[in-house]
Amino acid sequence: MLIDKRMLIGGAIMIAVGFTISWYLAESAPIGKANMTDDEKLNLILAERENSDFRLLSGILFGFGFLLILISFGARKKRKGGAKKIEKKPSE
Repeated sequence: MLIDKRMLIGGAIMIAVGFTISWYLAESAPIGKANMTDDEKLNLILAERENSDFRLLSGILFGFGFLLILISFGARKKRKGGAKKIEKKPSE
């Protein structure tokens, strides 16, 4: 078979997990409010930075999953008893 099924399934799982984490982080993004104190502003900036970093990591996970799927189409096992090359002796 031309497709390595384990790599294909692993890549699909990585894409699903990466997409799910990205969606969750987008939905739970920190939001500021009016009249925030300096400590609240600092905490908001840190929370936004943390959220951004996690979104980057989930994007990397998504990318590796996609890469695994692409590799799975070209990765196939070699057969032990596959076709053998037959050489003919030149006729004289």
